Amino acid sequence: MNTGILIAGFGGQGVLFAGKFLAYKGLLEERNVSWLPSYGPEMRGGTANCSVCLSDDPVGSPIVDKPDVLIVMNLPSLDKYENAVVPGGHIFVDETLIARKVERTDVKVSYIPATALAKEIGAPTLANMVMIGKVIRETGVVSYDDLEAGLKKVVSARHQDLLGVNKKAIETGYAYGG
Repeated sequence: MNTGILIAGFGGQGVLFAGKFLAYKGLLEERNVSWLPSYGPEMRGGTANCSVCLSDDPVGSPIVDKPDVLIVMNLPSLDKYENAVVPGGHIFVDETLIARKVERTDVKVSYIPATALAKEIGAPTLANMVMIGKVIRETGVVSYDDLEAGLKKVVSARHQDLLGVNKKAIETGYAYGG
């Protein structure tokens, strides 16, 4: 299985963190991976995206210009990347922040109120991880087993107290039926 994932949103939404989690989780599952961050000069509030490649074969290029999976956290990202997704691909939309529907009919679309769900569980900054939970459930790009091992790779040593809430955010997205 070879999957190109593009995650996009505003700086500060945890776009790069979510991508890094998927990459480390893939590594722990002995897959070939790449993680390529990109962000505007403003950082928080500016644009941010990252490309993640998860593959059973060596990764030839870390750039995902035609994603199999697109995760969008804001309207400008949906506007910019919707048409880049391969036919038959999957687009995940945070419908709390994006009112518009995906216009394409040749892709699968999952709408999830990630920002609202994150607030409901008392973790308003973890909509990114709610989205990741839904992505894992719908695509199986990485295993749902042993989430904590992947989280331990990306949650810094001084923030180990946040492992549980990150795991809860992923579980919330995974359990969302919408």
